[in-house]
Amino acid sequence: MNNQSRRDFISSVTLGGGLLINEAIQAETDLSEKDWIDAHVHVWSQDRSTYPISSNFEGKDIDPPIYSPDDLEADQKGTGVTRTLLIQMSFFEFDNSYMVDVIKSDPDRYQGVAIIDHEQPGTVDVMTSLKASGVRGFRLYAFPDKVKKWDASSGLQTMWKAGAETGQAMCCLTDPAAIPAVNAMCKKYPDTKVVIDHFARIGVTGSIDQGQLDQLLALADFPNVYVKTSAFYALGKKAPPYTDLGPMIKQLRDAYGSERLMWASDCPYQVQGEHSYAASVDLITKKLDFLSEGDIDNMMRGTAEGLFFS
Repeated sequence: MNNQSRRDFISSVTLGGGLLINEAIQAETDLSEKDWIDAHVHVWSQDRSTYPISSNFEGKDIDPPIYSPDDLEADQKGTGVTRTLLIQMSFFEFDNSYMVDVIKSDPDRYQGVAIIDHEQPGTVDVMTSLKASGVRGFRLYAFPDKVKKWDASSGLQTMWKAGAETGQAMCCLTDPAAIPAVNAMCKKYPDTKVVIDHFARIGVTGSIDQGQLDQLLALADFPNVYVKTSAFYALGKKAPPYTDLGPMIKQLRDAYGSERLMWASDCPYQVQGEHSYAASVDLITKKLDFLSEGDIDNMMRGTAEGLFFS
């Protein structure tokens, strides 16, 4: 295309196709007004002097080497997601300072879920102090080898009890095998809000086990239990558009109601290889015809807003 042809083309688009341009601009504006919330993102810095990793992770591969708030905002651009719940990165362990500093930089945009050592004294004081810094919940590694120690841990029991008093959720990264232990804690502390991350990792083997899903569905009997529909890259067929996860999401919607489900990306892992941020958003907002507009609004904004941003 020569320069004159290019000018003629631009002119025709401007004059004759202006409506299309305006529609595209309007669509982007409409998305920005959605104010959707990503309920699960990890960020970290390469500044090891200010934010050192735990000695337990020294020498271990950190991949990607950095995922910053700027990286996240670039991935979120144009998707309608404007707020984010940060999840403490494992290799910082109990030093939540980087996450807290990110929250302080823009508390309207960020809130957080911390990791604390509940075996140390002063658990409730630590929880209360972190709440003042924007921490709305605490990550628990609810794996079979860990949950078998829960009953004997006075610190953990204190933490679950205090969560009801401070309004901070117990956010469980769990395997299907540990769901019964979570169920037992929900019975013991029914007033404590509990969030199950990543569908309890049902489907990580490549297929959805209905027996495992039934255990997760049973947790819906506890009105303070919530589930993150997230980490699509890691579950089922592990390939966009992720619609094979639709039947599991439908069963969860029917059991919990969309007001107890929330979408999350699990970035930066959702933006590796063939996976993308937009594909994760699109599964909930465009690909599942059984979700009503109200369901979509709950899962993309309302549930996480009520739990973590109010």
